[in-house]
Amino acid sequence: MPITIIPLCFVGKSYIIRLGFVKKISIFPLGFVKKLYLCTANRTIITLKMYIERPIDTLLLEWKNSPRLKPLLLRGARQVGKSWAVKHLGETFDYFIEVNFEKRPDMLEVFQKIHDVHELANTLSLLYNTPVVPGKTLLFLDEIQDSADAIKSLWSFKEDYPELHVAAAGSLLEFALKSLPSFGVGRIRSLFVYPFSFDEFLVAEGKASWVKAKQSATTEKPLLETLYNNLVQYFRTFLMVGGMPASVAAWVTTHDYRQCQAELDDIQQTYYDDFPKYAKRVDPTLLRNTLQSVVMQIGEKFTYSQVEGGYRADDVKKALKLLCDASIIKRVSHTAANGLPLGAEVNDKYRKYIYLDSGLLLRILDMDLGGARQLTELILAGAAQDLVNKGGLAKMVLGWEIVKYNNPRSQHDLFYWENTAEGTRSEVDYLIARDLRVLPIECKAGVSGKMKSLYEFMRQKSLTDAVRCSLENFSSIEYLDTKAGGAIRHVNLIPLFAISNLYDKADYMAETDCR
Repeated sequence: MPITIIPLCFVGKSYIIRLGFVKKISIFPLGFVKKLYLCTANRTIITLKMYIERPIDTLLLEWKNSPRLKPLLLRGARQVGKSWAVKHLGETFDYFIEVNFEKRPDMLEVFQKIHDVHELANTLSLLYNTPVVPGKTLLFLDEIQDSADAIKSLWSFKEDYPELHVAAAGSLLEFALKSLPSFGVGRIRSLFVYPFSFDEFLVAEGKASWVKAKQSATTEKPLLETLYNNLVQYFRTFLMVGGMPASVAAWVTTHDYRQCQAELDDIQQTYYDDFPKYAKRVDPTLLRNTLQSVVMQIGEKFTYSQVEGGYRADDVKKALKLLCDASIIKRVSHTAANGLPLGAEVNDKYRKYIYLDSGLLLRILDMDLGGARQLTELILAGAAQDLVNKGGLAKMVLGWEIVKYNNPRSQHDLFYWENTAEGTRSEVDYLIARDLRVLPIECKAGVSGKMKSLYEFMRQKSLTDAVRCSLENFSSIEYLDTKAGGAIRHVNLIPLFAISNLYDKADYMAETDCR
């Protein structure tokens, strides 16, 4: 039976293939989504290949072509796409060697015994039957947290074999790095990887033109009403699907929430299965209870006594620290915010925590706490102001969007402000540095919603500019502050789905539409 291959899109590796015994085989041209799957006569989907390109791919190519090459270390939670991205980069090399220390524990001994990196490279070339040629070979050390010797070898590759491209990744990597006496300062380049941002989700859905239009919108020139409404609906979908690559891939392939939920359940179970690996540090039950308490307290100051089991506050703090090191939760620190840097005036008595992903949060609520149904209905059909105001989900997603659009070459902390004076209750959700000044960001509902806390903060810190995020279209508010001698406060209203507008535009977005 002859096979006909017809290119559908300018994006490579997007095809229709017709076979006599298969009723339908199709590829959707989703711009920067490379996938191939078969839909057989009984509607069984067989995935053959899928890769959704992300901004990190551009950074990886920049690293590949850099004249000042250093070993590259990808850091982040499990299942956020670290290995996926490096393997995709490997397709641009003539030769690719992947050493996975979980799948090949026998490799641990190789790195223990061989410390000369030239000899090590020759040995790996022999064992994997693949040439090691500087400039043509990518050596990938995956799950590197299992081998302290492999981590140390990165330093030696920089000093003694700098012309060879060496990349590494691992889950629970921060634990391994902290156990080492020193960590290759200046000799290793790090990239921090997170779940998909909303802009990345839109590109995966073939809506790169929407991203471009959104990033061009301003408070003076808001989005067209039709596009704005479409973006609100897609943002609702993003809250349900989340940004974990496996869930996003399931969604763009099937548009079936159940397929996404199955992927997310698998990921969440993997996180739980990792907890015994912390056994020498913290009781796995305490870790699970602490994570569930983080989910229940999203958007609020964390109260240690709400962790089930009657644990001491010091033990809960230790569990929180480990969950942060595993990159599955992130701390939001209280700061006095009298100036920059924001981290100079942190008050450790006041902390919030946000979970890694909205899709995973919903699965924890459903699997462990039985409380996902009401929130799910709110996301899919609730009024926009209710979606913003209830459950802390919008504040959590806002925090992660701020992190994701920052430079991934370094970690970025999150800060909030709370008036700690007795008898007062005012709070600003997030603070960032912009143009050498503090920029407050508040998550609120409709135009008529009060912003007393935001104005109080601006008054105390003598600030003129702020941002309010909601599901409104772009606009602005000018407020005459009679309590501060008639000072004028400017508040830009930016949709929750447009936080990237506060940061540099990503060039990769511009040319991703299918022709």
